[in-house]
Amino acid sequence: MSESFLPNTVGAIDAPIAFVDLETTGGSVGEHRITEIGVVEVVNGEVSRWSTLVDPQQPIPPFIQQLTGITDRMVRGQPTFEQVAPALFERLGGKLFVAHNASFDRGFLGAEFERIGFQFRPDVLCTVRLSRALFPAEKRHGLDALVERHALVPQDRHRALADADLLWQFWQRLHAIVPLDTLRAQIDRMTRRHRIAGDITDDLLDTAPAGHGVYAFYGEGDAALYVGRSVRVRQRVRAHLSGDRRSARELRLAQQVRRVEWRETGGEVGAFLLEAQWIAALRPTFNRQPRVSRSDPTSAPWPFDGAVLVEEIDGATAARHFHAIDGWCYLGQAGTAAEAAVLADRHAERPFELSTYRILRTHLARGLQVQPVMRAVPEGAAITTAA
Repeated sequence: MSESFLPNTVGAIDAPIAFVDLETTGGSVGEHRITEIGVVEVVNGEVSRWSTLVDPQQPIPPFIQQLTGITDRMVRGQPTFEQVAPALFERLGGKLFVAHNASFDRGFLGAEFERIGFQFRPDVLCTVRLSRALFPAEKRHGLDALVERHALVPQDRHRALADADLLWQFWQRLHAIVPLDTLRAQIDRMTRRHRIAGDITDDLLDTAPAGHGVYAFYGEGDAALYVGRSVRVRQRVRAHLSGDRRSARELRLAQQVRRVEWRETGGEVGAFLLEAQWIAALRPTFNRQPRVSRSDPTSAPWPFDGAVLVEEIDGATAARHFHAIDGWCYLGQAGTAAEAAVLADRHAERPFELSTYRILRTHLARGLQVQPVMRAVPEGAAITTAA
């Protein structure tokens, strides 16, 4: 069924919206399945509602049956997700996906679609996060709390279409109580976008290192914008591009980014060394160049007999990273000590790097352990250069 609405009730965004709710056999995407789907669509001045029961092809636990009222008998003989998927995929396509605890609903649908060969990658807005941002003084932001606080009218709580309709009611209520500019700004901040900037997608960000590393942002014409390091690169890059921006400078940076690259380092020493080298080589617009004073050395005695290695082990993957340094020059990193030795052999000229001097001296004073480069490996071994 469909109904008309006043245009100004959706004035916060100019895009089709799908308010979505699911009922499932449990909370694990890997183990459980969807039992009911409810969607309230808002498109071009019309509101339509759609729902279906889904045969999960597994038993519904008794406590779930009691909570939702959906029983094994009710879903037996209903279409499977594979049968409803093509029409549902088309229904949700091109719309902002709005849900309460959206990662749950988006995660279940994404997993179900993936099992049958569909890639479901919508822009997502979570109404829990939106409520917290708009009403920070409130402690509760569950759907029952929203019903009570905003005088929403539940039809059949814990059924998919009824709960999706509560989100639509909440959306309309927000337009009545929150200034439009404020609402627009918060929705923009809270929306997790599939295509974030340029060729950067949410899927691409999922491939960034979970642990220590260095990242670089590039703008139009591949101009270097910013180089940073983090103990959680994936989380930090996502925060830069789709998280809350705390300053006008951060907003300007996010708006200009068109491409991102990163490199895993395994630990903080490698991240410090690589970040400094990338900043020196790329001279990115948003980075402050390191200060150099007259008292800073232009050379210094190297305290070792030759090149040395710093070994770091990634806490998440247990991967080993060997960072090669010689004569206060960072030569790069490799996966084994033997491969790292190739870097030392290939870098005949080792210019003094003030940043490497500062970083390494500081960490050596804190007890950093290094090991000598013992031997090289044959040409053709896989290595990663620093710059």
